Amino acid sequence: MPRIKQVLTRTFATIVTVTLAMAGGSASAQPLAPVGGFPSQPLRFVSPFPAGGGNDAVTRIVTTRLGEVLGQTAVTDNRGGAGGNIGTRFVAEAKPDGYTLLTSQVSVMAVNPTLYSAPGFDPVKNFMPVTQINAAPLAIVVAANAPWQTFAELATQAKAQPQKITFATPGNGTLSHLVGVVLDKDSGIALQHVPYKGAGPAINDLLGGQVNVLITSTSSVAGFIQAGRMRALAVTSPRRLGVFAKVPTLEELGYRNARFEDWYGVFAPAGTSPERVAYLNRAILQVLQMPEVVKLINEGGSDVVGSKPEAFAAQLKGDIARWSQIVKLSGARVD
Repeated sequence: MPRIKQVLTRTFATIVTVTLAMAGGSASAQPLAPVGGFPSQPLRFVSPFPAGGGNDAVTRIVTTRLGEVLGQTAVTDNRGGAGGNIGTRFVAEAKPDGYTLLTSQVSVMAVNPTLYSAPGFDPVKNFMPVTQINAAPLAIVVAANAPWQTFAELATQAKAQPQKITFATPGNGTLSHLVGVVLDKDSGIALQHVPYKGAGPAINDLLGGQVNVLITSTSSVAGFIQAGRMRALAVTSPRRLGVFAKVPTLEELGYRNARFEDWYGVFAPAGTSPERVAYLNRAILQVLQMPEVVKLINEGGSDVVGSKPEAFAAQLKGDIARWSQIVKLSGARVD
């Protein structure tokens, strides 16, 4: 199985890179002039999950084209573990010079500070928001050979046989995990949680038959659905783009309090100069306006956002308030 995982990870990264490289001829990037000598060296974007998942995918979509705008290489650095806390803490402690950045998401920045007794970072005090990249639902998927054709079929069996059907997630306390908790508490759909250290390993085991169901970001599984290797049973918000356009939402299926939306965004360590944050914002927004980048993000099931730092900071503040309450009500806790 490790060999399969390595092949899937390498193939995924190659597809993203090659697709963007091929598309590059259709739209030439407009380089930004450096500001105060910045940037003068390569930039590192830390993805706090292993390669092969949605965070990794979105990070690579950005970094693959960002070099054209900055005139410097932008690389993806995967540092997974502890539900995203390890890589996030690494960036929180990095030199605030704009060269080490974090690509993070709701589950890490808005959920983990309440879920974990000691996450090792404060999302507001330790970081400066640069931009929100996208907004997307989560997807509830099964392997193509799974017995359930609809979410109703899965729910019926889960209610009849509590804790017998396993569901994988990218980790404890992720939005994927909380979706399972809410479905159990509100609707009696009792699935047995199997946390992984990122979506990549979870995908590997779903395809290998070690787990029955996977709840994760749409961008993590869009390619597998398009290839016919997975089947999407439901999504968690009205955003239904790409291969998820015809997949029903949980609310449409009659489940209340079941609207969950994920996002990915870029953060700099606290103390980074406002001038460099503003420069990085302009550069990343330029990438997010490229037609081939918009197409890739849409095909992954999400909308491009591309916000200013102030708007992203307000989004984060609101999400922290909402998700801290959901975590407390769910009773979920990781020490």
